[in-house]
This record gives sequence, C-alpha cells and structure tokens, in this order.
Amino acid sequence: MANQPFHFRWGIISTGKIAEAFVKDLLVDPKTRDVTDIVHKVAAVGSRSVDKATEFITNIAGGDTSIRAYGTYAEVYADKDVDVVYIGTPHTLHYENSLDAIQAGKHVLCEKPVTCNAAELRSLLAAAKKHNVFFMEAVWTRFQPLSLEVKKIVDGGSLGLPVVLHADLSGDFDLHNIPKTHRILDPALGGGALLDVGPYPLFWAILTLFEHPSNDLKGPTQISGSMMKTPLTNVDSNTAFMLTFGGSKLSAQAMLTCSINLNPYSPGVIIRFEHGTIRINSPIYCPTEFYVEYFNNKGAKVREERRVFEYVGTGWHFQADEVARCVRDGKRESSLWGHNKSLLEMEIFDEVRRQGNYVFPAGVEKVV
Repeated sequence: MANQPFHFRWGIISTGKIAEAFVKDLLVDPKTRDVTDIVHKVAAVGSRSVDKATEFITNIAGGDTSIRAYGTYAEVYADKDVDVVYIGTPHTLHYENSLDAIQAGKHVLCEKPVTCNAAELRSLLAAAKKHNVFFMEAVWTRFQPLSLEVKKIVDGGSLGLPVVLHADLSGDFDLHNIPKTHRILDPALGGGALLDVGPYPLFWAILTLFEHPSNDLKGPTQISGSMMKTPLTNVDSNTAFMLTFGGSKLSAQAMLTCSINLNPYSPGVIIRFEHGTIRINSPIYCPTEFYVEYFNNKGAKVREERRVFEYVGTGWHFQADEVARCVRDGKRESSLWGHNKSLLEMEIFDEVRRQGNYVFPAGVEKVV
C-alpha cells in the first residue's frame, strides 16, 4: 500500500493582504507542482473579530465551513486541530504573536522580517527550543524553483566564483498621498524601506554569497550602510548597504538597495562571476525568469541561456511544503533557511539602522 500523504493543519493569524496571498496558494492542489507527500488544510483563521475571520474564509478560503473563525489570536493558538501557525501581522507584532504561538506548543512560520531586531529573534529561538517546536521565517523566495536553480548554478562553479552582486527592490508607495499612520511610514510600525522591502535584496546576497561553499558560512567582514529619510515621518525612504565577504576563501561584495518612493526596475539582481553573469528579472521576491551569460578567458560573451519557470499559484506554497516536511520529519528548523540566516539578516539590519541613526520609538522593540 502506498504511503499516505502528510496532512498538515494551518492556523492563520491576520486577515491582511499577505495572509490572503499565502492562503490562496495553500489551497492550490499540490499535485500541480508534483508534490504528492503533503496535503495542506486551513483549520482556523484568527482576526480582530469573528466577522472579519468569517469574511476571510468566505472570500479567500473558498467558503470552507470546516474552517473555524476566531475573533482572537489566542483561540487559534489553543485550537487542538491546528498544527502550525502562519503569522502575517505587521512586523512589530511578530515577536509577541510568535511567542504566544510557541508557548502554546504550535509550530510557527512567521513573515519577514521575522522580528524588529536580533535580540527579539534570539529570544524567540530560545523559546522554540524550550518548547520543542519548529520555527522559520517566511522567506518564500528561498524555496521557489528559480532560486533553487540559481543556487545550483552558483555553487556548481561553471561561472567561477561570484565577485559582485547588485540587488534592488523598490516600490512607489505614493508617500505624500497616504496617511502617516500607514505601515510604510509609521515608525511605531517599524516603517521604512529597510525592514519592509530590504529583506529581498539581502536574501539574494545570503543565497549566493553567504551560502557559497567557498565562504564556509562566514558572516560579512564589513557592513556599510546609508539611509535617506523622508521628512514626513523620518523613516528611511531609501537605504543602501554594502556587505563584504572576505573571511574565508570567497572575496565578494554585495551592493544592496531598497526604496519606497521608486518603481522597481529589471533586472533586479545581477550576480557577476569570474567567468559570467546571472541576471534575474523583477520582481525579485518571486521572479520567473533569469539569464546566464558565459564568458571566455578574454571576458567576451560566448553563450547566453534563458531560464523560465511556470507553476500554478504565485509561489507562496513552496515554503509551506518545506515547513510540513520538516515537521513531519521531526526537524525544528529548515536546512534551506535555518535560524542562522534569519539571525544574520537581523544583525545586518540592526547595524544598518545604527549607522543610519534610525531608532524605533520606545516600546517597539520588546527585547533589546
């Protein structure tokens, strides 16, 4: 008799746009992406009111009457039919929401940035270890087929070692025509470019440089950051930061930028190697196309390849598959996006904020 698929039951925290996108992908038949060992089930949705949760179930989750609607998050954490909690709240709430779920014995997939600072994350990781639950930051791009293929080429060595990476994510939020309480502008919500869109350029540096076999998982030897702040609320509207990796056999730099007052451009990621280049088209959080250029010994292009990826859904479900398999197999972190990478991310962001003199209002950081 064939092995039965692992049924994994999700509790959804928040009914905002990002939770909508995640749940829509959870409902995509896994067989469309050649996954037969996992079945996802939305078991419960928590919101600020039962009506909001019910509306979410009706409009986003196909009106499935078996999904329980709760007017508090605590009820989701207490639901015995919930295996794992997805946290899609604003990042200033991630620490509190994740800790509550962990202490209730639930596995956790928490949106990025996983916390407001590295100290909060260390506290969460200690709690996850104490309660013996799985915990992962929802860096969905890491699990998408295109990213897996890029990493295979980068690590394979056909282009030589990576030397320079450029990555940018920008979005025009129309800053002068939105309320100052909007999450992107409000410092009390950790607003600004770095924490909101900065994780994506940084992800590509971590994937291709930090994770490169010749780097031996050594952190950057130098971090240099600069912020431009909007006079509207003094959050960063534009941030640039450079990472130098020189602590092992790899000598490479990443030049990363993020903005909330510009439209994105393509290619959003350019990785330059000793013998070629990889260009990844935007959007860099869920790209579906990239180009590989191969150079001869004189630096002339001798071949170019185009890679295109298609799948049903928008790319959120691949991380859900990873979480389910890890929990099924008794793992408490992912080998593809482990705790060390989220810690590195938050430590880099802490340093860039320090250099940019971006201090959160009192009370935003729950652990310092």
